[in-house]
Amino acid sequence: MKNLEIHPEAKALIFDVDGTLADSMPVIYISWRNALKSYGIDFTPEIFLHRAGLPLKQTVEELNEQFGTSMNPIEVRSIVEKDFQEHMHLVKPVEPVCKLVREFKGKIPMALGTGGQRENAWKIIETIGLRDCFEVLVAADDVENFKPAPDTFLKGAELLGVDPKHCQVFEDGARGLEAARNAGMIPTDVTKYYQVTIGEELY
Repeated sequence: MKNLEIHPEAKALIFDVDGTLADSMPVIYISWRNALKSYGIDFTPEIFLHRAGLPLKQTVEELNEQFGTSMNPIEVRSIVEKDFQEHMHLVKPVEPVCKLVREFKGKIPMALGTGGQRENAWKIIETIGLRDCFEVLVAADDVENFKPAPDTFLKGAELLGVDPKHCQVFEDGARGLEAARNAGMIPTDVTKYYQVTIGEELY
């Protein structure tokens, strides 16, 4: 398998977190599945992957519409996050991507751009040993429009002080890659460099 490379025109790198730097999607899926059992929802891997990259509030709203439920996003967030916090130690780094971060730490500006919550994102980055590689993080709370809108990545470019066209974005999700293209950036699909299995029992 070939190594990830920096595009010749890239002057800054922006990374998604879940599924890009951290192989956290299997743990996140099981936390969601466990949380939604009490609401009578059979949360399949297909439903989860279809909404990958969406903020929690929007995910809950769409699930309410799909299943005719009236779940409160705040309550669901509390249940999901409690389960995830208990099992965060199971999250593993996506080595090909993390290797790139470590290699270019201090050599090229880097930022994080996630549709998740700020606190959780930092905890995940700390868990996979990259906390000292990043100072800039754009999370769901920082933008009005989420991926596939370009806001997350444009905000990252602004904070790094780099023209968007010179920013290379590393993503695993279709919404994130579309957001990178919408921002006029250089999209890179990291799923070509590793494999994630959603739905297997982790705990």
